[in-house]
Amino acid sequence: MLAVIEIGGRQYRVSPNQTFYAELTDGEVGSEIQISNILMVKNGSDIKIGTPYVSGSVRAKILAEVKGPKIEGFRYRKKTNYHRRWGHRQRYHKLQITAISA
Repeated sequence: MLAVIEIGGRQYRVSPNQTFYAELTDGEVGSEIQISNILMVKNGSDIKIGTPYVSGSVRAKILAEVKGPKIEGFRYRKKTNYHRRWGHRQRYHKLQITAISA
């Protein structure tokens, strides 16, 4: 079984027992969440495509909260004594798909 789900404006192709990183969701580490934004479900040769969503849900367990790679930026203007350094680390949830029902 295969599903295409939408979390945080991004689409992910998932199957049962798969782990992946998605943007932070509402939930604590160790809890289970339900995702109702299912765009497509494939079960063998049976394919359901939503307009825009398929009825059903995907259950996922939150395994951890992790940080992505550090992104650093630097702006510099010559002869004006202007320089600016900034950085950012995006936080993600590590999710494991437990069940797909659609």
